[in-house]
Amino acid sequence: MKITFLGAGSTVFARNVLGDCMGTEALRDAEMALYDINAKRLEESKLILQAINDTINGGRASIVVYHGREQLEAALRGAVFVVNAIQVGGYDPATITDFEIPKKYGLRQTIADTIGIGGVMRALRTIPVMEEFAKVMERVCPNALLLNYSNPMAMLTSYMLRYTDVKTVGLCHSVQICSETLLKGLGMEDKLEGRVEYIAGINHMAWLLSLHDKDGNDLYPEIKKRAAHKNATEKHDDMVRYEYIKHLGYYCTESSEHNAEYNPFFLKKGYPELVDRFNIPLDEYPRRCIRQIAEWDEEWKKIHNQGSIGHERSLEYASHIMEAVVTNSVYKINGNVLNTDLIDNLDRDACVEVPCLVDGSGVHPCKVGKLPAHLAAMNMTNVNTQLLAVEAAVSKKKEDVYHAAMLDPHTAAELSIDDIVAMCDEMIEEHGPLMEMYRSGVTHQTNGNE
Repeated sequence: MKITFLGAGSTVFARNVLGDCMGTEALRDAEMALYDINAKRLEESKLILQAINDTINGGRASIVVYHGREQLEAALRGAVFVVNAIQVGGYDPATITDFEIPKKYGLRQTIADTIGIGGVMRALRTIPVMEEFAKVMERVCPNALLLNYSNPMAMLTSYMLRYTDVKTVGLCHSVQICSETLLKGLGMEDKLEGRVEYIAGINHMAWLLSLHDKDGNDLYPEIKKRAAHKNATEKHDDMVRYEYIKHLGYYCTESSEHNAEYNPFFLKKGYPELVDRFNIPLDEYPRRCIRQIAEWDEEWKKIHNQGSIGHERSLEYASHIMEAVVTNSVYKINGNVLNTDLIDNLDRDACVEVPCLVDGSGVHPCKVGKLPAHLAAMNMTNVNTQLLAVEAAVSKKKEDVYHAAMLDPHTAAELSIDDIVAMCDEMIEEHGPLMEMYRSGVTHQTNGNE
């Protein structure tokens, strides 16, 4: 059995997913194909995974490295599972561009990898690479299951499911830690064991629709009371989502620093005090990238000197999905899939995050029905931009890029149409070869006030 990891230079993540596989009896003899375009990071991943393989797996797995696009077909040929964790353009220059140019127009962001102008640009430079992956997979491993971990999750997964024949599910660990984070943050750790949760919506904005303790008691009344009190009396890192609870009645899956930029409510030039009031970390993702790069250099030195590396199975879904498929056992996940009659009041082309059952025949999404109307409406403000960004990636027309940005809730709330168009033009130009396919189409004409 062959497991191919695309973007294996993401060493920490490759270590988690493939280390999980090495510690799983049904997967530990696999051929693990590591693919990346960064030779240095690829070699680091290989050395670490070989050490884990020797330490916990008796060297059973075979680890093979494939570097560069000319080796993509060989990396994918015969794969049963493909894990995607690429980041096209990396922190420098792509992420820097995604933050610095919008900042010139007065548009501030926190993470910029899911929606917003940063998420749109990330999708537009990533989907052409995903298209190349899909064409090769359809040829050399047509029955493989693609496990997509790359952001923007909904846009990339939507593209793969709508425009290719690749069997795909999108996976995000934020749904796995959602209720645990909420209960711990509110001092309700005693309710963790045996809790029953129900989550559905879209990636990074899936809703904790219900949460009961092991005895069947509804935990939301106490959650609402404690969340309101905590937001009113102290500064903390989850204030935006607690405000969701106050006004929408429900908690959602992804962190407050993410959700601050998914709507028009919190990052507003006319209300700058909201940033401090809700403790919103502007430019958080660039800081995180710089910190992680420095931490990785230190961690690599320690690992390289030790030689022997252990591993405990992580929270990631990937190895559990593979195990369920290989052993034909049943495993429950929340996966990102196409909305084929799953959530009635979201667009049928939307990529939704819903409960799914996995077994030997693959991933089986579960019917949700209707979300509460206001939650579906919140989701659709994001879905609109997701669908339009995918449309732009397919058409390669610059005017379609404009449409995606114009319908983004945060961008539209802050900028004029002229500024949105000018910003898109500047970002497309700055991203250079990564986005040269979008340079045709309508040319922006200024109105003389810019």
